[in-house]
Amino acid sequence: MATRNSDRTTRRLALIRLGGLAGAAALAAPLARAQSGAAMHIVVPYPAGGPLDTAARALAEAVHDTLGVVVIDNRPGAGGNIGADIVARAAPDGRMLVMGAVATHAINPWLYAKVPYDPLRDFTPITLVAQVPNVLVMNAAAAARLQIRSIADLVRWGREHPGRLKYGSGGNGSAGHLAGEMFKAEAHVDAVHIPYTGGPAAQLALLGEQIDYTFDNLATAAANIRSGKLLALAVTTAQRSTALPELPTLAEAGAALGLKDFDIGTWFGLFGPAHMAPELVTRLNKAYVDALARPEVRARLATLMAEPSPTTPAQFGTFVAHELKKYEAVVKASGARVD
Repeated sequence: MATRNSDRTTRRLALIRLGGLAGAAALAAPLARAQSGAAMHIVVPYPAGGPLDTAARALAEAVHDTLGVVVIDNRPGAGGNIGADIVARAAPDGRMLVMGAVATHAINPWLYAKVPYDPLRDFTPITLVAQVPNVLVMNAAAAARLQIRSIADLVRWGREHPGRLKYGSGGNGSAGHLAGEMFKAEAHVDAVHIPYTGGPAAQLALLGEQIDYTFDNLATAAANIRSGKLLALAVTTAQRSTALPELPTLAEAGAALGLKDFDIGTWFGLFGPAHMAPELVTRLNKAYVDALARPEVRARLATLMAEPSPTTPAQFGTFVAHELKKYEAVVKASGARVD
């Protein structure tokens, strides 16, 4: 009898061990399939050649040894909503991620009348990838004529000439538009918004002195700043940019003018579908965080003026929730709406 009980116990322990191994194998299967040749995908919800696409391709190359083949799948449309929704509806097996951004996960839910996904409930945060400051720039010749050399000068001139300043952006609801509306509200400056069909068109209008200032992406404005055609007054993020460390933040330059909490920038990061296994999320996070530390990836991001910003999944989730709440107020104050 004792022998039969001992045999049963031995069989039970063997089954428990097998069950544990099976569970571990199920969690490892997505990565194992990727390593054995089944490609993983990063959906980029914007056209090829843009900053998110460039960053995604750099990461895909860097994680090849740990995750296997990673295919970049460009799915542009509806301001990024189409690509984000594809991943929101995907199986939570780690095979499909999206390079989401401030637009897809913080601005669009308030800007569009209908967004097909919930930016928090329908995704699993993996890691923040990078942040890119926007910069307040003026036409250098026009600024010299108006004797504007700083944020304080611009605010003073705007207050003394209400309704005379015109600022441009890449369109209603764009990052430049929302930064401009936040600046108007916090600095108590009355300025007219002129929307253009994209950031490059707004920059051309600024160079042609059709508008007075823009909140441009630092990467696209940098060449004209360095050539002296544009005067950079401040970056819009809470921290200075390592690309232009001498340039103050709006919060620093405008602390006495009501701008001490100003913080708007472009960011992008990796998300998976909701309900991914924690162990799988941890493995993906480690692979991409390690990739962000590699010199060749940091060099690619530097060409975009992007600051690598790796996080834990929990930190990224908290960050997105904060950004979503912040932009709710900004979008509603701007009156921007896409039906």
